[in-house]
Amino acid sequence: MNKFNARKVKVDGMTFDSRREAARWRDLNLLQRAGKISDLRRQVRFLITPSFFGEDGKAILRSSSYVADFVYTENGKTVVEDCKGLKTDVYILKKKLMYEKYGILIRET
Repeated sequence: MNKFNARKVKVDGMTFDSRREAARWRDLNLLQRAGKISDLRRQVRFLITPSFFGEDGKAILRSSSYVADFVYTENGKTVVEDCKGLKTDVYILKKKLMYEKYGILIRET
């Protein structure tokens, strides 16, 4: 169990962070089989900020990324989706940065 009381779940040989995320994966697979969505992927990483280096070439700040639960194409558009129970301050900031950098508004389920 993690700090948000979610239990990891295995479905189709994959481990999901919560029952909600596993159920959404099953739903999205059904939508893909029905032809409503395509190119379904999970745990897709988006770079938000690069690493920053000092004059000596050593990293002073590591890069920051957002990892989407699911990414797929719907009606010709890319959808980035996150199964959210609790919206942490870090998530809210990353959501804003995703919109600013990529023009992507994360769909929350």
